[in-house]
Amino acid sequence: MARAMLTLLIALAAFGANAQTRELPDFTVLAEKQGPAVVNISTTQAQAARRNVPQMPNIDEDDPMFDFFRRFIPRQPGPGPREFESRSLGSGFIVSGDGYILTNSHVVDNAEEITVKLTDKREFKARVIGADKRTDIALLKIEASGLPTVRLGNPNSLKVGEWVVAIGSPFGFDNTVTAGIVSAKGRSLPQENFVPFIQTDVAINPGNSGGPLFNMKGEVVGINSQIYSRTGGFMGLSFAIPIDMAMEVQAQLRQHGRVNRGRIGVVIQEVSKELAESFGLPKPAGALVNAVEKGGPAEKAGVESGDIILKFGGKAVEASGDLPRMVGNTKPGSRATMEIWRKGATRELSVTVGEMPEDRVASRDPGRGRQVERAANRLGFVASDLTAEQKRDMKVGGGVVVEDVRPNARADVRPGDVVTAVTSKGQTTEIKSAEQFNKLVSQLERGATLTLHVRRGEGTLFVTVRGETGRG
Repeated sequence: MARAMLTLLIALAAFGANAQTRELPDFTVLAEKQGPAVVNISTTQAQAARRNVPQMPNIDEDDPMFDFFRRFIPRQPGPGPREFESRSLGSGFIVSGDGYILTNSHVVDNAEEITVKLTDKREFKARVIGADKRTDIALLKIEASGLPTVRLGNPNSLKVGEWVVAIGSPFGFDNTVTAGIVSAKGRSLPQENFVPFIQTDVAINPGNSGGPLFNMKGEVVGINSQIYSRTGGFMGLSFAIPIDMAMEVQAQLRQHGRVNRGRIGVVIQEVSKELAESFGLPKPAGALVNAVEKGGPAEKAGVESGDIILKFGGKAVEASGDLPRMVGNTKPGSRATMEIWRKGATRELSVTVGEMPEDRVASRDPGRGRQVERAANRLGFVASDLTAEQKRDMKVGGGVVVEDVRPNARADVRPGDVVTAVTSKGQTTEIKSAEQFNKLVSQLERGATLTLHVRRGEGTLFVTVRGETGRG
């Protein structure tokens, strides 16, 4: 009897120990130690005021209707558009005690004034050292010293399922702590070819953008950048930029003010199971080349449309999204080897990597010396009419050219693409002008699926837009 009782007590003790290990983790120490290095970022920018108020018609004061219009329709003061200041909120974190701060590029995009607020209520004006739209990273500087800083971790050691914590300012609520797990690693998102995102289910909302993602050691492993949402709010899908990539970008921004990237001049697509079978490839892998830039590095190296790039610089290209990152991280002017699949066999080519042109900035208003940003359409890019010369060169009767793509664009298009038609609900509409195209897009129902007919270089492709993507 005594032995049985002793066995029962040991079993209960073991059950209690196991139950303790199954308890949720405690984030209090992490929040207390790392919170002071997380900052709130607010920006101010001037925008043209929208005039949705009906204007009083230009009629004579003796007209019987003049008094009616005077009483019920206000006059618009002064000629030309008025301007007002809008404030946007985001997050950031201090990476060095002398005032360098990392955040998202879209948080400070087109900002005329940036204010950084610390947890001790001190506020500083910040200047942008550099911003890289392709990775959505911006480096800020405030004039201060002895600031608290974050510790950096290794995102490559993250495991799917492990706990992570975000600290930021969702909707302006400073130093808000949320937690979740790593849902996936190495995610590729539309129009985000250079970032292998960390996917989490941490609650991220507008204002969290640019804030840090911590592992349970209190080390920053990512920068919270995007959410996937049909409502504009959190729906369990959040994406963070790996911190090792962010630090490489910030190093170039600090030294040069911009990021130098390699390019080889190809348009690629994913290799599906069906494509692999048709090309005689043993398994779906690599990047299928569907267009080669005339006179570009790839053409000079002997790359042809229909080639499948299996390796670049000695590293395997598992998916097409791997290639832009590999090429982009290669120093312009250097030589790299490529293994390609052509006509059922592999061959090796050597390419001299070119330099990717810097993002075209918005045009400057010569009267004010500040940036004037053209409004993007609902899909997140700026479209303009084709010139007669462009139509002649491309042998098209209509369409619109993509001039600029915002970081939160929902369509996987690139500057220089030409949208010639749109298919929705089984109906195809040819595009004749930017006004017609933007109006068509604005009238689409929320959550609708549409397909853009796109000319890219010498080739054509179809870009399908589903759901909605929003920023955190």
